[in-house]
Amino acid sequence: MAVLSDLAVLSLGAGLLFATEADPTAAERDRMVRDQIEARGVHSPLVLRAMREVPRHKFVPVAQKAAAYEDRPLPIGYGQTISQPYIVALMTELLDLQRTHRVLEIGTGSGYQAAILAKLAGQVYSIEIVPALAESARAALAGEGIKNVLVRVGDGYLGWPDQAPFDRILLTAAPSEIPLVFYDELKPGGRIVAPVGGNPFDQQLIVIDKDEKGGIARRSVIPVRFVPMVPGPVRPEPK
Repeated sequence: MAVLSDLAVLSLGAGLLFATEADPTAAERDRMVRDQIEARGVHSPLVLRAMREVPRHKFVPVAQKAAAYEDRPLPIGYGQTISQPYIVALMTELLDLQRTHRVLEIGTGSGYQAAILAKLAGQVYSIEIVPALAESARAALAGEGIKNVLVRVGDGYLGWPDQAPFDRILLTAAPSEIPLVFYDELKPGGRIVAPVGGNPFDQQLIVIDKDEKGGIARRSVIPVRFVPMVPGPVRPEPK
């Protein structure tokens, strides 16, 4: 076993102190990943790294910052929530993202899930029905220097035909069934990950794969509980 010199120990300690002072929540994120995510079966190194890198407390309201790294969803206003860290990590791992992928996200919310996707994909297109949430998500993403997420206010049920087709599609709110538009906007070889179920107490996290000939395979992963996916019209900005 190598023995560090006193100077090396002092240098290492100074580096750790500097890192802690520069980012006092890094240790909280590390515990979040280790205890809430890895311990429950998410093992993708890229996903775990993204979850460690993105500061969840920057994507929650001020009143919720103290709870940002707890193992639960948090309210973000307008009847919406930021999903618990484990679910964000699990859904991201299920997408099996590559750097070349173009991803459609339905339900920007706080922008946190989009920030995680941006670490792994080439471009993220995110639709949010609440204008105020879209605006705050853009600000949070810009504050983290994330430039490969485009947020648009709109009705998720209409998809984003101008940017289709997509390699991956992720829903962060639950429709009673997957809208047909998403099958049309998904590339052959693509994948959809979505919570499905009209009753919030009876929802399943679903993975849908589209093969190169357009065939569809569907599987259920775990029971989940998401806010419902709300159809348009788009809600107006609050006054």
